[in-house]
Order: sequence, then structure tokens, then C-alpha cells
Amino acid sequence: MTEAPVVGEMTAQGLRRLYLDYIECLNRRDWAALGNFVHAEAEHNGTRIGLSGYREMLKSDVAAIPDLFFDVRMILCDAPVIASRIHFDCTPVGLLFGLPVNGQRVRFDENVFYEFEAGRIRRVWSVIDKDAVRQQID
Repeated sequence: MTEAPVVGEMTAQGLRRLYLDYIECLNRRDWAALGNFVHAEAEHNGTRIGLSGYREMLKSDVAAIPDLFFDVRMILCDAPVIASRIHFDCTPVGLLFGLPVNGQRVRFDENVFYEFEAGRIRRVWSVIDKDAVRQQID
């Protein structure tokens, strides 16, 4: 039997577990623990926002979507990169992606790549299916 590939000291299986722990951290709203998963120099879609900016981005998301829950539907790991498809079924309170959702329940997906460095998320590339939201609002 072949062992899982190793990245630094982390196997692909270990990276997958780390990612799922990160998702659990988000779903618990454990912002104090976010630094265990996100690099101090984190980038989101090509912009350096750092850990504090990443935390504020997530807090803002939760303020706009109080019932936000990250439902991971697919994970592919090619360490040090994780690709994930995340499903959302939620009721944003006002605007979402510039669209007047205003408390209406919507469902959409995010396709996202995470690159890990030193055991933390260093770069994130995210594409959200905004058209799915647009098609659901009145």
C-alpha cells in the first residue's frame, strides 16, 4: 500500500483534516482561533488582506448573512492546495453581492482554492455563483 504524499511534514490527508477543522472554526464563529488556520500574510483573490482583514471579511459576511453555514460538498487535495465546493442555503438580511435579497432564502455555491504555507491558508481564490442568487430573488 502506498503512503499518502507528504508536503513538508503534512500528508494530503492531514491537509484535508486541517481544512475541515478550519471550516468547523468558521461555522462556530470562533474568530479568536482563526489564526490557527489563516496565515498572517493571507491573500484573497490576489489582494493581500492579512489575518485581520480575513477575519473582518468573515465577520462582515456573517453580519450580512446571520445564518451563514459553510457546507462543504467536495474537496480535492493536491497538497499544498485544496480545491473545495461549498454550498450555502441562507437568508441574507439586506444586499448580497449587490443584489437586494432582503431576508429571502437563497441557495448558491462557491468554488474555492486554498494554498497552504507553513500549515496555514496563505492564498485563496474564490468564485461565487452570483447568478444563482440573481435567479432566485423576486
